[in-house]
Parts: sequence; C-alpha cells; structure tokens
Amino acid sequence: MSARARTGTATPCCAPLAQGALDQAEAEDLAGRLKALADPARLRLLSMLLAAQGQEACTCDLVEPLGLSQPTVSHHLRVLAEAGIVESEKRGRWTWYRVQPLALAALRDVLAPHPAGRTTSGHPAARTGC
Repeated sequence: MSARARTGTATPCCAPLAQGALDQAEAEDLAGRLKALADPARLRLLSMLLAAQGQEACTCDLVEPLGLSQPTVSHHLRVLAEAGIVESEKRGRWTWYRVQPLALAALRDVLAPHPAGRTTSGHPAARTGC
C-alpha cells in the first residue's frame, strides 16, 4: 500500500488490562478503538475486508453487500480508519481499504485475561479458542 492518501495507524493503545489499571488517556484511547468496532455495520465491513482477497476491498464493492448508501459506507470505513483498524489508499476515483492486522492483534492482546502465552486450563476460552 502506498504512503499517499493513507489513513489509519496500527499503534498499540496500552498495556494488557491484566497487567494493571489504565490511566485516563489509555482508557480514552482504548474506548475510542472499541467504540469504532461497536457498530453492526462496521463489524460487517471488517468481516468483509478480512474475508476479501488480500484483506482489502474498494468502497464500491462494499456498498451493495452491506445494503447502505456509498456515503454511509464511506463514513463507517473512515471511523475504522481513524481508529487505526483499517488503512485506506486512493486508487483513481475510488478508495480501497485494508485491514491493519497489527491493530487487531493489539486489541486482542489488550483484552487478553492473562499475559500472552499464559492461560488457565480450566477456563472455557482455553478450550474453545474464544
């Protein structure tokens, strides 16, 4: 993806919650990222991008499957980009969006109930992968 017309950053927001209490700035940053995901349309867009070849798609290819207008789809994608979950690239008159895998991994790691690599064998998540 070229540097031109790119938005979104894959920077980690804070240490895992299991390591200690968040300060106010960390809590606000994490809440903003989670709020970006807390919308059914944005979750569907993220799932479409993750399922797409190369984990990227043109806005024009997301409008019909989502059943929303192009400006509404663009708004939801912009929210995801501002949260650093996706990045965008202008190609001609269309904008293409790509998932930021490091951003998703950072959110996973922040929410992990145990430090990376350590689980409690009796916990259901340890058995199911959830």
